[in-house]
Amino acid sequence: MIDESTKQRIAKLVPLLNESQRRKYLGLEAVSLGHGGIQEISRYTGASRTTITQGIKELEEVVPDPAARSSSAEGMRVRRSGGGRKSILTTNPGLLVALEYFVDGATVGSHEHPLRWTTKSLRKLQEELAEQGYRVSHVKVGQLLEQLGYSLQMNKKCLQVGEPHVDRDAQFQHIARVSGEFLAAGDPVISVDAKKKEFVGNFENQGAEYRPKGKPTEVLDHDFPLPDLGKAIPYGVYDVGSNEGYVNVGISADTAQFAAQSIRSWWNEMGCQKYIGARRLYITADGGGSNGRRNRLWKTSLQELANETGLEIHVSHVPPGTSKWNKIEHRLFSNISKNWRGTPLVSLAVIVSLIGAATTKGGLKVKCGLDEKPDEKGIKVSDRELEELNISTNAFHGEWNYYISPSDGFA
Repeated sequence: MIDESTKQRIAKLVPLLNESQRRKYLGLEAVSLGHGGIQEISRYTGASRTTITQGIKELEEVVPDPAARSSSAEGMRVRRSGGGRKSILTTNPGLLVALEYFVDGATVGSHEHPLRWTTKSLRKLQEELAEQGYRVSHVKVGQLLEQLGYSLQMNKKCLQVGEPHVDRDAQFQHIARVSGEFLAAGDPVISVDAKKKEFVGNFENQGAEYRPKGKPTEVLDHDFPLPDLGKAIPYGVYDVGSNEGYVNVGISADTAQFAAQSIRSWWNEMGCQKYIGARRLYITADGGGSNGRRNRLWKTSLQELANETGLEIHVSHVPPGTSKWNKIEHRLFSNISKNWRGTPLVSLAVIVSLIGAATTKGGLKVKCGLDEKPDEKGIKVSDRELEELNISTNAFHGEWNYYISPSDGFA
């Protein structure tokens, strides 16, 4: 048996030695233990019996091998030249070429491609290589892929559906210029949008959170909505100037009236206190949905808001296909998703709490409210009602850029 002093000596010395020195030292300790020493040292250190035996033989050599002692730029050579296991690329010529052919995404879907319509997992690649006669572990496949310049990549949303609008960049420049003017004057600039609706209940939520090992949170095996719990519709307002957000959680539908009510709630609970005396409000929104540029009810709802608050409400819509560049998406919604990742949204109270707890190192603060009032769908706005709006359009893309002033008698 190895005594404690020997164990301590081995533990301290082995990490300091190179390969050649280590096997000689372990061989020396094995010899000092006498019969059964090789097995004991092997069991304690994990070194193979062959390595320890080789160390003993090297200790017994009277004349050291000059090749093993030849110097190099890094110092003394550990192995004799040519020693050690051959590289898998040496023993398997053509392996890299075969691997790159299998993983090449440019030919996915081709009837000639062996991995068409399948996932390119390391084990799948290992199987395909084995069919071609290459014996290689899935771990080594991963190392070879890294050598070829591949890495795990998630999908990236960046390609626009259809051709980009010719004035896309000009519209963003317009938004940046107007935002700067409003902020410089101390007037509020907000970015608005509705977040994806969420079914309320013990459903799977994407992402992971730390829990005791082997004890994941158990959720329902299907994502069918539960009638008793319904759904949550978060509509967000992001205050660009103060890096603050307000989220109004509805329970019925994402309508234009709900969108306007969410802005009203932000103004009453946060905006009016921060922007005392402000007479203007600048809103940036995407071009569709409840706050769409063609949505008549959106404009009539903003007229009501302007009349109530006395604010001149300026609106700019981001160009088609660019809603992901609206500031609320990456300044507010993304951080809410990170905060509740892996947590089942079992109740409206949990949703409101998780949204309100979202923060960032940049100082983001979020307030969340619950709007349980049902919103009526399908409200029509007549041509006459539209004509009565106190709305003005900008010379540059008036369909994207307009402002609504309080009606006579409300200013």
